[in-house]
Amino acid sequence: MNPPSPLRTTIIGSYPFPSWLELAASQLERFGPDDLAEVQEDAVIAAVHDQLAAGLDVITDGEQTRLDFNLSFYGFIHGIALESQPLRRFGPPAHDQRGRHPITAPLTAPRGLGVVDEFQRLRRIAVALSVSPTVTLKASVPGPYTLSGRIVPNAELGYPDRWAVTEALLPMVRAELMALVDAGCREISVDEPSMSCYAHREDPKRFVDIFNRTVEGVRGRARICSHLCFGNYRARAVGPRQLAPLFPAFLDFACDELHVEMASREFSELELIGAIAKRRDVAVGVVDVKSYYIETTDDIERRVRRCLEFVPAERLVLAPDCGLSQTARWAARRKLKAMVEGVRRVKKSLGCA
Repeated sequence: MNPPSPLRTTIIGSYPFPSWLELAASQLERFGPDDLAEVQEDAVIAAVHDQLAAGLDVITDGEQTRLDFNLSFYGFIHGIALESQPLRRFGPPAHDQRGRHPITAPLTAPRGLGVVDEFQRLRRIAVALSVSPTVTLKASVPGPYTLSGRIVPNAELGYPDRWAVTEALLPMVRAELMALVDAGCREISVDEPSMSCYAHREDPKRFVDIFNRTVEGVRGRARICSHLCFGNYRARAVGPRQLAPLFPAFLDFACDELHVEMASREFSELELIGAIAKRRDVAVGVVDVKSYYIETTDDIERRVRRCLEFVPAERLVLAPDCGLSQTARWAARRKLKAMVEGVRRVKKSLGCA
């Protein structure tokens, strides 16, 4: 694999649904299978269009065919009850308004997790739109620990706690990653935000072991990225927003690029990106997806220059703090445009435009 260009711009994975897709998702029973396929295709085309218009170096399918960045995966897993019920339906939004899935039988994923089909659709659309070969197509997959978070353990069936559920999901995710690489995907983000959310109370070395075993079959065959944040369901965090509990253990992640949430934290602990960059590329969140303040080009330029105080340009990647699914599309467009323009200014000044 060729090394990426300095100061490349990327997106974590998710992108806002168009309003018509939100409407369609609320009444799926009215659509036939061909109608749904057309809706999905058009939604990915819209997401790709917006990312290309912003000028990103790395794009995804915007996760337009998922109900959530990870909830749709449960539809591929056998052995769980799919009709989950939230513990609380009313009041201010929080994570207890999301349902959980009880285990009813041994956990398997005989059809895979569906990401290969997503990537193939993205690649087909990229070809149809004559997307430049210099633009990288990235697939995103939730890691097994994060994926285990909505599944209720069942000791009688051999899954006494979240760790046991994670171990059952790990080979499923690993197989999906290998299938993605076999399908031609050359950049994959293995997203484990739950690890960064709970590293303050769990053994971070255990998380590192889980991550490294998950990606062991694809290391060296594709660029492996990982996204760490502190939760973003309806812009709500779920853990102390501190990187310190993650390090130095997370420096041993077997990945080529490690992403950290910074903009929403006012760049607290920014100095830690220097330690990350000694081992791999570091992607820094310079756009706050939890705020409707629209960053200016000047804002982004200043933020990138702050990052360059700790990381050389060839090791630095710029991104939003998290996926954009919880951000209105009009704001996402403007934020990405400002991000790319601010980065281009810096690149021009450094002579690497």
